[in-house]
Amino acid sequence: MASASARSAVPSLTSDESLQIVFHNMTPSPALAADIKKRVAKLEKLYGRLTSCRVSVGALHRQHRTGNVPEVHIEIDAPGKRIVVSHQPHHISERHRKPTARASIHDAFKTAEKQLKDFKALRKEARPEPPLAPDVSR
Repeated sequence: MASASARSAVPSLTSDESLQIVFHNMTPSPALAADIKKRVAKLEKLYGRLTSCRVSVGALHRQHRTGNVPEVHIEIDAPGKRIVVSHQPHHISERHRKPTARASIHDAFKTAEKQLKDFKALRKEARPEPPLAPDVSR
């Protein structure tokens, strides 16, 4: 059985270079970067075998009447699977609500969490059952 110190020896995505946060067409925000790191840590807690994560937050262009709704793209690598989430506001209600980067990040990570839970459930179902012990009664 692994001890707590052995489990903590596995590098965390938020502590090394396996996490990339990129801002396109907007000023990099330390507050948004901290929020993204917190959300990646939550995903890592959900499924501890993540190997890398890349988050891209980008403003498309200036829209004077409806605001500038940011796009968020997330790529998560796990053994045997790459999860890709691309959050763009498609519905009219999403495009015209308060267009904040934090809301777009929240929506994208909510989708990523659902996909990661589905992947984890598939992995659990696909795991072979251990063989039964032979009956040694004489």
